[in-house]
Amino acid sequence: MNWYLKVLKEHYFDFTGRARRQEFWMFMLINFIIAFVLGLLDNVLGLNYGATEENGILSTIYSLLVFIPTLALYARRLHDYGKSGWWILLIFFIIVGWIWLLIWFCMEGENRPNKWGENPKGIGNDSTINEIGRE
Repeated sequence: MNWYLKVLKEHYFDFTGRARRQEFWMFMLINFIIAFVLGLLDNVLGLNYGATEENGILSTIYSLLVFIPTLALYARRLHDYGKSGWWILLIFFIIVGWIWLLIWFCMEGENRPNKWGENPKGIGNDSTINEIGRE
């Protein structure tokens, strides 16, 4: 839950930096659970709307609230792998783009600093190693 709250509180509009796999997948898991529960509540309370009544008011509001932080998290996850956040646009290539992004989201990030910042895991951070023993 801390990873989910971290994305919402500390990185709401933050498209810079890097996000490690654990941050990404924990946010996605909690996000899925919340969306699922809100979908159930919409059905139970009769808050569905639209021609087929598949959309719920609570689900829609929640989706709008987490849209920007989710995009920011996607960009930061791609940064961790060494790719530009603009690669998110692959999502518009329905099957191939989704699979390609999923592969990148699952792969381990670079173990060294890159142009988007230090390794969020702390492994291979040259600046951290260079500071050992200095006062």
